[in-house]
Amino acid sequence: MDAVVITHEHPDHCIDLHALFRMRFYGQPGGPRLPLYCPPGVLDRLSGLEPDVDLHAVFDTRPLPGSYRVGPFDLTGFSLPHFVPNAGIRLQADGTALAYSGDTGPTPVLAELGRDADLFIVEATDYDGESGRPTRNLLTSTEAGLWAHRAGARRLLLTHFWPGNDRVAAVAAAQVEFGGAVLAAEEGLTLRLGPPDS
Repeated sequence: MDAVVITHEHPDHCIDLHALFRMRFYGQPGGPRLPLYCPPGVLDRLSGLEPDVDLHAVFDTRPLPGSYRVGPFDLTGFSLPHFVPNAGIRLQADGTALAYSGDTGPTPVLAELGRDADLFIVEATDYDGESGRPTRNLLTSTEAGLWAHRAGARRLLLTHFWPGNDRVAAVAAAQVEFGGAVLAAEEGLTLRLGPPDS
């Protein structure tokens, strides 16, 4: 592993860092620090699980949002609305782009984040009908399709479903707004990026 990117501090997005920290801190002491690209608050959240050790012994943090060169990738973090600081992530290399929203409410920044992406991974947590709340920090699948369409993305992958969400209905709702290929994230799913002959 060369680097880790975390969108925000909510445990469902960052808790696996704890196991990674323990493996490297206790299993590979003194090894090189692992670049960790994340918004403020991520290490603070994890420090509650490891109050007696310095997480910086393992992680070399790089703040998001921001722009970085990470191996062959250009990584750009975009500030997106959520309950805590959240960074949408865009990775580009050799003319191929992958974008991921993390958790977010509706915002025009999503169109910039996913601009012409080969794959735009967008959370689709809320149910249709919940969009009338005054402050929105999550998207419906319909909204995910709309923002992917506005971005001109080539494919849309819906993710971050509430338990019990109907994924078939979510894909169908996103398809109406997007018009291109829409998939639902599933365990073990593998997708190819880049030109068909690469």
